Amino acid sequence: MRLLIRNGTVVTADGTHAADVLVDGERIVQVAPGITATADRVVDATGRLVLPGGVDVHTHLDMPYGDAVSADDFASGTIAAAMGGTTTIVDFAVQDRGGTLHAAVETWKSKARGKAAIDFGFHVIVTDVTPAVLRELDTLVAEGVTSFKLFMAYPGRLMVDDAALFRTLLATATNGGLVMVHAENGGVIEVLQERAMAAGRTDAMQHALTRPPGAEAEAAHRAIALAEMADAPLYIVHVSAAETVDEIAAARARGARVSGETCPQYLFLTDDEYQTDGARFIMSPPLRNRRAQERLWQGLLAGELQTVATDHCPFTLADKHRHAEFTKVPGGAAGIETRLSLLFNARRLPLERFVAVTATEPARLFGLYPTKGTIAPGSDADLVIWDPDCMQTISADTHHMRVDHNPYEGRVLKGAPDIVLLRGRPIVERGVFTGEAGTGRFLHRAPRQV
Repeated sequence: MRLLIRNGTVVTADGTHAADVLVDGERIVQVAPGITATADRVVDATGRLVLPGGVDVHTHLDMPYGDAVSADDFASGTIAAAMGGTTTIVDFAVQDRGGTLHAAVETWKSKARGKAAIDFGFHVIVTDVTPAVLRELDTLVAEGVTSFKLFMAYPGRLMVDDAALFRTLLATATNGGLVMVHAENGGVIEVLQERAMAAGRTDAMQHALTRPPGAEAEAAHRAIALAEMADAPLYIVHVSAAETVDEIAAARARGARVSGETCPQYLFLTDDEYQTDGARFIMSPPLRNRRAQERLWQGLLAGELQTVATDHCPFTLADKHRHAEFTKVPGGAAGIETRLSLLFNARRLPLERFVAVTATEPARLFGLYPTKGTIAPGSDADLVIWDPDCMQTISADTHHMRVDHNPYEGRVLKGAPDIVLLRGRPIVERGVFTGEAGTGRFLHRAPRQV
């Protein structure tokens, strides 16, 4: 099918201009003013923006966490993503202790099979770094799974030591992979939590107090130092602290290949949320104060932070309230559907930077560009016709995520998707999902050029 989008304002990371977009089948074939080609369908985008589909490189769908599982599976989560203008996600497959990385990928592929409504890939969370696992890194990169997350927190569960992290960095320095780190000092946090519990302090605010900004910044500093010694690139997920942005900025200024990601929750929520029903806002790292929030915005604007992803990992109110002790509450929040609208409504970033941090840079960093993340001939026709004047009120009663609360409940936002295309096929039209679960494709991501 040939589809022509006419009279819109095309926005990419490189510029904004009036242009038409011609789609033939799954690909964009022409971007230019006044295209006269015939098409099976013509969409008038007058007064609308034409954006590349969002790329969210940090989601946790169908994710076990203690005695709970994240509320969205690959059907509900990807439909919600599409409704918000995201057409590609990269989720996390978790290695079992003693298990293989390939087994983790196959387990998560089975979770997505027949359910994903948009295109998807996987990072692997590496929990057990053995010689055999290090060899697997090479084969996985060749198979299109090119990124590996290691935790510097959660001792006894997910945390690896510095030697394991360094060995993984050395491997990815030469095989085209990319190491991601959850940067928090797990040992320090464990001690602070033990002290809080011993003093009988079990409320949600203790979650923030026992995971201070310094624990995040120290771990980021250490991870960056290890990456520099290994001469390997590094990606730091869900940056929340001002001090961590400073560490990344300093490292990039001296030429280190480090990239930083933040999330909407850290841009739009603060630790004031822990004062009332704080369990709903337990996530790691925790919410910070307004000074940290402002530093994150500055980092995005200055290019010190490269991406905004969601860390989408929501749990129902029943799961959030099952345990009174803050250390036992499953961490995570909903965001896969609201990311683009929240950022657009804030008007803190130029349109080109908005597109860069939500689509282009994630695609570049994780081996998807230029197939994803831009509007250009040859790219997948993952497109969002965006209505900048559409008003919406965020509510758990109307969102498409399968969770019974929303961290941004009641916020009125200006700007929302009108039509969303996945590889040239409309999957959202005027607030209605018209796609089909199971049509999303697994993405074979390109290795980084060493």
